[in-house]
Amino acid sequence: MADNGDLYPIAVLIDELKHDDVALRLGAIRRISTIALALGVERTRDELIPFLDESIDDEDEVLLALAEELGGFVDFVGGPQYGHLLLTPLETLAAVEETVVREKAVESTAKIGQLLAAQQIEDHYIPMVNRLSKGDWFTSRTSACGLYAPVYHLASQKTQDDLRALYATLCKDETPMVRRAAATNLAKLVSKLTKPHVVGEIFPLFSALAQDEQDSVRLLTVEGFISIAGVLTPEETKSMLLTILRSMCVDKSWRVRYMIAEKFVAVSKAVGNDIVKEELIHAFVQVLKDNEAEVRTAASTQVPGFSAMIEKDVVLREIMPCVRDLVADSSQHVRAALATEISGLAPILGKEHTIEHLLPLFLLLLKDEASEVRLNIISKLDKVNDVIGIELLSQSLLPAIVELAEDKQWRVRLAIIENIPLLASQLGVKFFDEKLGPLCMSWLGDCVFSIREAATINLRKLTEVFGYEWAKQSIIPKVLAMGQHSNYLYRMTTIFSLTTLSHVVSAEVLKDLIVPTINSLAADPIPNIRFNVAKSLEEVLPLLKKHGLVSLVQDPIKPSLVKLSEDSDMDVRFYANRALGVLAA
Repeated sequence: MADNGDLYPIAVLIDELKHDDVALRLGAIRRISTIALALGVERTRDELIPFLDESIDDEDEVLLALAEELGGFVDFVGGPQYGHLLLTPLETLAAVEETVVREKAVESTAKIGQLLAAQQIEDHYIPMVNRLSKGDWFTSRTSACGLYAPVYHLASQKTQDDLRALYATLCKDETPMVRRAAATNLAKLVSKLTKPHVVGEIFPLFSALAQDEQDSVRLLTVEGFISIAGVLTPEETKSMLLTILRSMCVDKSWRVRYMIAEKFVAVSKAVGNDIVKEELIHAFVQVLKDNEAEVRTAASTQVPGFSAMIEKDVVLREIMPCVRDLVADSSQHVRAALATEISGLAPILGKEHTIEHLLPLFLLLLKDEASEVRLNIISKLDKVNDVIGIELLSQSLLPAIVELAEDKQWRVRLAIIENIPLLASQLGVKFFDEKLGPLCMSWLGDCVFSIREAATINLRKLTEVFGYEWAKQSIIPKVLAMGQHSNYLYRMTTIFSLTTLSHVVSAEVLKDLIVPTINSLAADPIPNIRFNVAKSLEEVLPLLKKHGLVSLVQDPIKPSLVKLSEDSDMDVRFYANRALGVLAA
């Protein structure tokens, strides 16, 4: 019987992996770690791993799951000393047709490779890399490109020489997909090489890839450029890489220009200040004015980072005219990307230039027809506030902010709410009560639940800023009045608001205003109100104990909860009983 029991897990797995139902086969793969535990490390090595290798599925979803599971399977085969056994099924998976399966197989193989001893790498990992690199199908050669860097530093010097020579053949492969993979992984390999090897062997390969006839290859060389530039001195960078950099910035393919625009700050840091001043300012202006919106979008995200690397007067003279054009760009995506980043220019330009040059652009973006643009500019106003102060910010931008508080897009209204505590803390209580107080109360009646929820949290944050005495005078009376509203949504918001405020008010406010109001709604005709009263009382009970208001628990809270626990509505009874459980505890 014991033997049959031992055979059960593998027998079940065999049956499930042969089943017609893909979901069942997928489930079986997801459970192989459990089955391996039941089998033990020896039988896992001798039976389970060979079986998995022999029964590689043809469904990509199942193969992907297997590739992922094997990456964390080292312990189940007995530890790193047996980790090389997992390379066999992973090698098969690394050669399949589906890209995501191959990528996951490469990821898992690299993960295992880093755990192997030097002898295992020489005996098992390197031969696998050789086989994949020389495979007949491009799929295996593509996967091989990602397997060099993870173990290069662990291999012997002779093996390292062989690996570099083999990688060179992949960089020159006749299939564009293989060259793409070689270009993608070049930066990782460079980080493991000595400078002489980078200069003598890798640079010629990189140079060829950067001039490849396929733009899909050229665009992937930007990371390699950054990595190689990091190895070279500024003089070497100027003599070896400058021509390539110039050609990348004006490449005939917009996708290559997009990649260089997206990484412009990283490229600039890699090449050094001299090349930035002599070459890249003009190049950056070019990508900011590119014909393709995608390139301008990518360049817009780099504006603050690049501007921080050059003189302020150069930013004002060269970069700001481009920024003004981008604020009025025909593409919404360009304007949205710029709106996210433009506030980062404020610390660079300083107060005077921010007021003169940036504030007018902020106003334009705050009034943009696209909600995403308005949303992005609002969410980063704190950076501007740090530079020019809240007084100037409020004078210039507050009218636009008030207008946006009633924006038809609820996400814009939500962004305004989330920034209100920041504005409040620096506007001061008087200015806030006059200009923004009514807005905060109006949000409690918004038609969108997320806005009402955010508005209640906003009240709590404002109370933390101005104090509970302010809340007692300015907010709580208005919230209590909503508890008498004919629309049940207002009464619901009253419960939410008072529950949230109960965490930041005094014992007096809790006793005299909050608990009586919440408790009075326990008799509301709407079941949703009643069960939210029960939930609210459950949350308030610990606060009463904290403030020494235990007498309120026995009267009026307990009688209300007992009555609610006998309610005709099932949900009301559930939450009331849960609150009574807290009360009893």
